[in-house]
Amino acid sequence: MLPVDVVRVFTDPDGRFGNPLGIVSGHLVPPADRQALAAHLGYSETVYVDDPSTGTIRIYTATGEMPFAGHPTVGVAWWLRSQGISVPVLNCPAGEIPVSFDGDLVSVRANTTWGSTWDWIELGTPADVLAADPAAYPAGHTYLWSWVSEPDGVIRSRAFAPAMGAPEDEATGSAATQLTALLARNLHIIQGRGSHLHTTYLPPTHATVGGRVVAEASRAVTL
Repeated sequence: MLPVDVVRVFTDPDGRFGNPLGIVSGHLVPPADRQALAAHLGYSETVYVDDPSTGTIRIYTATGEMPFAGHPTVGVAWWLRSQGISVPVLNCPAGEIPVSFDGDLVSVRANTTWGSTWDWIELGTPADVLAADPAAYPAGHTYLWSWVSEPDGVIRSRAFAPAMGAPEDEATGSAATQLTALLARNLHIIQGRGSHLHTTYLPPTHATVGGRVVAEASRAVTL
């Protein structure tokens, strides 16, 4: 049986919602089997930790490997610290990802050009975002958003990513960094059912994205 740790990333302040993430020791799963396991686990992403001491990780969706993704890097940074391993950077195929902690918030710093390419659709009200039907977005990557409070930088959003095997992605960190760069300002994004993402714009090419992480019950699966 293969042990799988599970966390929820970008919860609200009360620990609700958030995007589940599977975390697996990389030495237990050959690279050729990683995508199939990620698909079997059913999370939007699964992280394989190849070297905890250096923060070396690989990220897989149900459909392939990703060089960078936000909620897996935030989640695994929190998980490593919970295991007594606090690394200043994570190493993934896209490059080095600096990590920071501020109270109960965990943040990563990334290039805002990393991640999937999204179709950005601004809607008139948060109610319009909540009323959207995922079936209307059967392909590609679509990000719907609306201002809750433009002066305060608060946004309501939902993300549909069937191209990655996720008809709706609960909380999408790389998209949050891209929207931060698009709007050129810090944001507080409430996504999906109610996940919270906090970003900081670092012009011209970087942003941080962070949030709260909580542990879920671990799993054991058969390879």
